[in-house]
Amino acid sequence: MNYLAVDTSGKYLTVIAKGKKKSVVFVEDCALSHSVILLDEIEKALIEADITLKEVDVFACAVGPGSFTGIRIGVATVKAFAYSLRKKVLSVTSFDTLAYDRVNGKRKLALISAGHNNYYGRLYAEDGCEKGEPFFASQDEIMKTDGFDEVVCDGQTPFDNSYAANVVNGFENAVEANLFKAVDDLESLIPLYVKKSQAEEEAK
Repeated sequence: MNYLAVDTSGKYLTVIAKGKKKSVVFVEDCALSHSVILLDEIEKALIEADITLKEVDVFACAVGPGSFTGIRIGVATVKAFAYSLRKKVLSVTSFDTLAYDRVNGKRKLALISAGHNNYYGRLYAEDGCEKGEPFFASQDEIMKTDGFDEVVCDGQTPFDNSYAANVVNGFENAVEANLFKAVDDLESLIPLYVKKSQAEEEAK
């Protein structure tokens, strides 16, 4: 199945195109320029994969949690492609990107830094399926969490048994493992914020 997958949820950019070939484009430290470089990097990936936009079967996108602005850029771009070409979409969470980096049959706690010693988290069962809902918690609350064998994160955590995921490898694995979940309903592709943005909190 041909696909185009975009991850703009972090400080980096990942674009993966699967056609006659597979192309993986990764750009580090570009959080402030996602909107500027995204289309050019998509074009580059499509050319390297020897595929056109019309030949894409599924448009996949990382929906967060992560950078509020970055997520909106990715979701809007993917929705526009899928709407104009009448193709299916696939949501991939940032938790999936972490958990799918290593498929080893262990129960995982996927953690994403939310700043100020806070984290977004989600548990995964041995079979790789999500267990429970995503949550937002402080470092102290996280330390009291149980029901997992290892912690996979996007950086450093307070846990000894943790490791930082390869986000490119994890995103690619998550997309390919879940292509069968792609849907025609474009409105299902929405940002996963878990917690309101600071601006929304202050507007209360």
